[in-house]
Formats: sequence, C-alpha cells, structure tokens
Amino acid sequence: MNEREIESIRDLTRRLPAFREFDPDRLSATIEDCSAILQEPEGLTALLGLVTQALSEPLRETAYWVALELALSDHRVALEEIRVIETLRRALGLDKLVAAALERGARARYQVS
Repeated sequence: MNEREIESIRDLTRRLPAFREFDPDRLSATIEDCSAILQEPEGLTALLGLVTQALSEPLRETAYWVALELALSDHRVALEEIRVIETLRRALGLDKLVAAALERGARARYQVS
C-alpha cells in the first residue's frame, strides 16, 4: 500500500458513517495487522473471511465501494488490484450488477476532462 492509499483510508475512516465506532488511533495497528495476515500463505483468503464475518449484509456494499476508492485513489489501478477487488466481490457475495454500479460510481468520481 502506498502513502496516498493510506491517507485515503484515514480520510474515509474519519468521514464515513460506517466507521463512526472505529477508533482512529487504532488505524496504524489495524493496517499492520492486515499486512501481516496478507504475508501468510492463504493470507488473502483468511483476511477476506474475517472481513466477511465482521460485516453485516448492508455494509458489504460499503466495503466494496471503499476498496474501489482505495484502488482509484492513486489514479491508476494495477492488474493485481483488479484481481483482489474481484475476489472481494465474490467473497462478499455481491451481485455483479450491484458491483458494476458501485464501480461506475467510483470511476466517475475520479474522471477528469
């Protein structure tokens, strides 16, 4: 994760209602914990399982949108990010049409003329 993505995470956790209960002082530790999990074999699968279990059904769409925001925050989306986002969509059980709408909205936010 680059600095721009980390700053985006900080911004989103401060302003989105979904993070109202989240302690911003725990953000660095949470990012480190997630990074450590991702370094393990099958780490992505484990992390996606934790995320899916922790989220209520309505917040799964929010989580997907947040992932899109982070991927787009540096104005370039790597192939690996696309794979992770698609894996996240499947893990969260989101309908393809819902995901497409969220993707289009996120892309529109970052378009320039």
